[in-house]
Amino acid sequence: MRVGSVDGSRPALRVVLAEDSVLLREGLVGLLGRVGHEVVAAVGDADALLAAVAEHEPDVVVTDVRMPPGFQDEGLRAAVQLREARPGLPVLVLSQYVQRAYAAELLDSGDGTGVGYLLKDRVGQVEEFVDALGRVAGGGTVVDPEVVRQLLRRRRDPLERLTPREREVLALMAEGRSNGSIARRLVVSEAAVGKHIGGILAKLDLPPADETHRRVLAVLTYLRA
Repeated sequence: MRVGSVDGSRPALRVVLAEDSVLLREGLVGLLGRVGHEVVAAVGDADALLAAVAEHEPDVVVTDVRMPPGFQDEGLRAAVQLREARPGLPVLVLSQYVQRAYAAELLDSGDGTGVGYLLKDRVGQVEEFVDALGRVAGGGTVVDPEVVRQLLRRRRDPLERLTPREREVLALMAEGRSNGSIARRLVVSEAAVGKHIGGILAKLDLPPADETHRRVLAVLTYLRA
């Protein structure tokens, strides 16, 4: 239950905070307290976050993406789990870097309202951070401008970066042709085909893997596009 107000217009919020860095966690506790909010629990891992939310039923959750034990996406997974169980629970996620897949999954969770994804740099801009927290708690959606740019870039045609020749090579790869067959079809050397394929794999931002696997991923990208 919200009690009182921060500045006469914004309600004071009961917050559960999850952040593994002790310094940042304590800093956020102090910051939120100074602006009139109450941090009812400040924890350092995802399991403790789930337990704290169950115990305190806060107005809003603030959590880091990466937390113990694996420092991968434990905080994000916990946030998504919480929103699946409580679709109306507002959650503001903080991340050191733009992680597009994590952002998209969070924004798709629950009913799509009361959710935010901010870079940690934004915390230093106190008024902006406090405003974002209030908007998320009020059912709004807040996404860091840099995250928006990254998500929009993700939705563009992944093949737009390829040259016309690289598109030709990729189309022939999709037909299951070998480098030699592609070379004969385009009347170029196999070395030239290999160079084009290298460019395709780099421009499609395919993860390091064995060559055969990367070729399959490239073909799948082509077919989806």
